[in-house]
Amino acid sequence: MAEVLPDRLHRGRGAVSNRSGRFEREARVAVDDGWQPVAGLAEDWEAPEHGGPRVETTVTADSSRSIIANNRSPDIPFGRSINPYRGCEHGCVYCFARPTHAWLGLSAGLDFETRLFAKYDAEELLRRELAKPTYKPEVLALGANTDPYQPVERRLRITRGVLEVLCETRHPVIVITKSALVLRDLDLLRDMAADKLVKVCLSVTTLDRGLARALEPRAPTPGRRLEAIEGLAAAGVPVGVLAAPMIPQLNDSELDAILGAAADRGAISAGYVLLRLPLEIRDLFVEWLETHVPDRAKRVMRLVRETRGGRDYDATFGRRLRGQGVYADLLAKRFRNACTRLGLEHRRDHEAGGDRFDEARFRRPPRDPNQLTLL
Repeated sequence: MAEVLPDRLHRGRGAVSNRSGRFEREARVAVDDGWQPVAGLAEDWEAPEHGGPRVETTVTADSSRSIIANNRSPDIPFGRSINPYRGCEHGCVYCFARPTHAWLGLSAGLDFETRLFAKYDAEELLRRELAKPTYKPEVLALGANTDPYQPVERRLRITRGVLEVLCETRHPVIVITKSALVLRDLDLLRDMAADKLVKVCLSVTTLDRGLARALEPRAPTPGRRLEAIEGLAAAGVPVGVLAAPMIPQLNDSELDAILGAAADRGAISAGYVLLRLPLEIRDLFVEWLETHVPDRAKRVMRLVRETRGGRDYDATFGRRLRGQGVYADLLAKRFRNACTRLGLEHRRDHEAGGDRFDEARFRRPPRDPNQLTLL
């Protein structure tokens, strides 16, 4: 009789399993029928202390015909965003973008962090949209869904191309990342900062390098992210820190330390988000807890439910990012007090160094990139 094989850790990956997406009619289950080993799951399995089997990353061209996505959520302080990639190799197990892979017929688990889609023509698509006579400039968020500076960006340079267009057209942008690779584009960011056109937000989840390695296996270390904050601030680029997500009984005790470390390195603003577990993320996160911190798994989930009205997740606008209840209120109070003590801004409008972005500097590109403008 075939034996259903247990889920295993995979070297450098966050998700423990590769569960079928919610739109699939069939579930994929790894089994050992006794005839031959299942690669990476049977006889050739490597012990967890050696990192487990390796799963390679593949990158496929994304066929989207537009590059700017519109957002209507009242919880998010921007209405437009650009995401150069679908899926993210950082492998953060808590990533709220994981369920989007289900629309592609893929898993929110290992597929999300190993089967990536790149918008190779992002620069061309952006020029086309900005050149439309009806287009009106409004601050764009670069990396609102998946990280624009994930590892593949080092060689593909798609985010770099998008920034070059925004810099050329003097279009305002907020860059959201957890990667020190953002320093590669310091020349463009410094130029835009001089005209109040850019702000960078660095996500720092924990200062514990071991916890970061388990939660965000292919993201830069906490130390490298703090160095990126320092480098941006030194170059005159407004930079903020996002302590996100705050996970009860796991990294919540670090909130003040994260904000303090970022402020010491030049961050001028801060934000935080309480752990969110919509759709497939809930099961993936519980698997991660039971694998990495089994002694705290039940306690973490109990506190999560206390912040979500007794459920694993509450998607209600106004509550989904902050939660509710005693624990959520205490976390919010700690955040406000820390920001006041450290002099960090924590307002929800589009700001850069205390001033609004200068959208009046926008210069529409020519509809034909080979055509020169008259003025």
